[in-house]
Amino acid sequence: MEVELLVAFLAAMVRVATPLAFAALGETLVQRGGIINLGLEGAMLAGALGAAIGAAGGGTLEGVLLAAAVGTLTSAVVAAAVVGARADQIITGTAVTLGAIGLTGVIARQRFGALGVGLDLPTLDPVAIPGLASIPIIGPAFFTQSLLTYLAYLMIPAVWWLLFRTRFGLELRATGESLASTRAMGVRTGRARVVSLLLGGALAGLAGATLVLAQVGTFTEKMTAGRGFIAIAIVVLGRWHPGGVALAALLFGGATALQFLFQASDTGVPYQLFLALPYLLALAALAVAVGRAKAPAGLGKEG
Repeated sequence: MEVELLVAFLAAMVRVATPLAFAALGETLVQRGGIINLGLEGAMLAGALGAAIGAAGGGTLEGVLLAAAVGTLTSAVVAAAVVGARADQIITGTAVTLGAIGLTGVIARQRFGALGVGLDLPTLDPVAIPGLASIPIIGPAFFTQSLLTYLAYLMIPAVWWLLFRTRFGLELRATGESLASTRAMGVRTGRARVVSLLLGGALAGLAGATLVLAQVGTFTEKMTAGRGFIAIAIVVLGRWHPGGVALAALLFGGATALQFLFQASDTGVPYQLFLALPYLLALAALAVAVGRAKAPAGLGKEG
């Protein structure tokens, strides 16, 4: 493989992995508290629309901030139902995602027109980090990216620190292992879960912002295309640890970038097979990882 092609492949891998990493890191916090948030897809889609509206009305900074706020609000709905009303996690998450798909479609049509054609959004240009960007192969791929990608890099140690070096992280992990026992010790388990959901929603919103402001430069209905569910699979493959989750996100980013590479080459293989590659990888990864990974003991249990 030529050096230029390798650099292009790695750069595409990082770009594609960035929104997955944001969403999966947020979901890691949520699942450590014992909740499976199937509303993650909806929060990403809502964040993408928020980014489009903010960027169209102000600029990229407004788009990023509005995306994070809308993602947080979407997850607040999940928190109110699951933690406040003790509703079923799966039903609630599914309802929120379906509601977000319909609502974002309606709002997008009203804001940008029926088709959204001609939507010209400001985007985040790649920024080269002095010194690091000059490293052969790795530099252009990893350190000539958008600011959102660099923010995703920072989120990896930040989420690790929050989980393993703070009192909140200890309470959250204890809640995910045994809700009843942790509550009996006087820990405000509901608060820990709500905070994790809100943080996860903000990161999901940033994932949506990355799609709009650092990749495609526009908004289309259902543009997340199942990435929220892939992010949930990434959490399992990464064994609920921020470092493992980041590596798993890169793996899925590489699968998608490989899809682009195969489609650009004249292989004669139907392109639909390449489109299915990341999803096939998700199924294979779950099949391999589920038996080996140890999930939080209280994951998905009502309380």
